[in-house]
Amino acid sequence: MTSRIKAYSNKLSPMAGQFEAAAWVANQLICGIDEVGRGCLAGPLVTAAVILPANTTFPLLKDSKTLSEAQRLKAYEWIAANAWYATGIVHRRIIDEKNIWQATLIAMKKALIHVTAHCPYRPSAVVIDAMPLKLGGTSYADLPVYSFCKGESLSPSIAAASIVAKVKRDALMKRLNIIFPGYYLADHKGYATEKHTAALWEKQKSLIHRLSFATPTTLSYRKQELLCESE
Repeated sequence: MTSRIKAYSNKLSPMAGQFEAAAWVANQLICGIDEVGRGCLAGPLVTAAVILPANTTFPLLKDSKTLSEAQRLKAYEWIAANAWYATGIVHRRIIDEKNIWQATLIAMKKALIHVTAHCPYRPSAVVIDAMPLKLGGTSYADLPVYSFCKGESLSPSIAAASIVAKVKRDALMKRLNIIFPGYYLADHKGYATEKHTAALWEKQKSLIHRLSFATPTTLSYRKQELLCESE
């Protein structure tokens, strides 16, 4: 089955579900990984890893960005009841210390380790949206990893991971909104919206704001972007 997956991975545009289809025919499983929150000014980065049981499907296993909140919650409930999943969360301090790229890789490894710890079956491969995760030096060094753009649209496993990560991070940001009022975190979830940017101009950064993201230069640039968008 590994050789079959390698042949598929050489194509520039993988067909939807081909990794899962090849694995399931061989009675093997695929682990999908995705992240949410890379471009935010505040809050943690959240990744998720999902292993779908063979030959299972659900109509709402789609890119989380294309789903409404109600649809994401419905899909999340299905994933929680029918699949193995785990999250990897990285605090903003790690993002500031390591940079967002390295922080994402750390969070993805966490999610992978957690999901394989409670899944009784070892996946035959890992598929990821865009990020080239390296597993050398870990107990998963022999596990093939395939990354490709628009992965949420091409792999139900990645789509499921995007849904879990989004639901988990949104819930976390809503709780942080209560602890850190005045930034409207429940509305924009930490992204650089007009409301968030305006709040940062009026208030000092909170403990959950990324110092390497919410800089005066970044905020000034974003403020100018918003002014141009409103003209």
